[in-house]
Amino acid sequence: MSVETPARACGIDFGTSNSTVGWLHPNDSPLLVLENGKTTLPSVIFFNAEESTISIGQAGLNEYLEGYEGRLMRALKSLLGSNLMEGKTEIQGRSLPYKQLLTQFITELKCRAEIAADRSFDQAVFGRPVFFVDDDTAADQKAETTLETIAYSAGFREVSFQYEPIAAAYHYERQINHEELVLVADIGGGTSDFSLIRLSPQRALVTDRRDDLLANSGVHIGGTDFDRQLSLTGVMPLLGYGSLLKRGLIMPSSYYMNLATWHTINQVYTRRTWSELQELYLDTQAPEAMDRLLKLIHDRTGHWLAVQVEEAKIALSASDSAILHLDRLTPNLRHTLTRIEFEQASAELVERIGNTLNTLLAKASIRSESVDTIFFTGGASGVPILRERIAAILPMAKRMEGDLFGSVGAGLAVEAQRRFG
Repeated sequence: MSVETPARACGIDFGTSNSTVGWLHPNDSPLLVLENGKTTLPSVIFFNAEESTISIGQAGLNEYLEGYEGRLMRALKSLLGSNLMEGKTEIQGRSLPYKQLLTQFITELKCRAEIAADRSFDQAVFGRPVFFVDDDTAADQKAETTLETIAYSAGFREVSFQYEPIAAAYHYERQINHEELVLVADIGGGTSDFSLIRLSPQRALVTDRRDDLLANSGVHIGGTDFDRQLSLTGVMPLLGYGSLLKRGLIMPSSYYMNLATWHTINQVYTRRTWSELQELYLDTQAPEAMDRLLKLIHDRTGHWLAVQVEEAKIALSASDSAILHLDRLTPNLRHTLTRIEFEQASAELVERIGNTLNTLLAKASIRSESVDTIFFTGGASGVPILRERIAAILPMAKRMEGDLFGSVGAGLAVEAQRRFG
């Protein structure tokens, strides 16, 4: 990739799981290095209680996994559009607004990008999912406005937005030499977004691309939802999920739902939850499983378990089985998850994503055989059952894969130069 002069603005892909910053500058990759030589920064903040420090990105996740006492916040983007966004959370004895946490992360992202580029950035194009919130236009707009306010608080003076799959399309467009009708399938940590767009080297020179975009759509399902379903199906039963109480009732599911969802894990660490579980322990028919649940909550290792599940999900994309090492719950505890188990757990999610794509094609009045290319991006697009479902809807289209974690950020860099120079 080559540009004659550096762009004035950057593109920011604030992701549910990972974030990137793109900037077009002469004869170099558009993605800026953000941590330890890598262009991806995990969307993580860790408040280290032992050393009274704050770590961001992989460094924060490493500190947590090494066993430091503290509070881990991950999947921060999932807060946008949720009721939690207006609330606060207790960290190191202080009550902090969730908006402040997101501002802290975006500020650090901006700072690292400026260090890597050796210049300041006052303007930025932020990526956004097609829908922050499904079927609620007002809540969706509120989520974008909240992110815009956070961006200004982080130090940006001009902010605009572009749909993430469209940004990925612009990145892909720089690689082709003829016109293609492309479906961009951007399956990220929190959402699955699709854009149907005409791309070509000639069209790339046009500033106004509205006529090229035939349709876009999305659904609030992403990699963290696949994590949750795998956790609930394959792991949470080890902690008592679905077990019976002596009075014949099923163990309440809310504790397990929170533990299986990245941005709600901390909600199980309250005194009220601990008191409720003590009472349920007297009533359980599965004391061994409850012992594991109580140990996990006492030791606050919910995020550690979520990491094990996420790594198993990734492994199952290439293997038929994955072994979890759950020594922190019970010494020498090993548990095997299978791809079949994962696919069964994910079937409903995959079907909903497939329905979203079918609706998109119908809305655009495009026959499936007219689509030339499927461009996959986003970390969760590597899930085999999901990729096959999308390909089955468009059997004539060739499959292309971008940088699963970088295509959106690189495309936003293109858009940033187009908008701000």
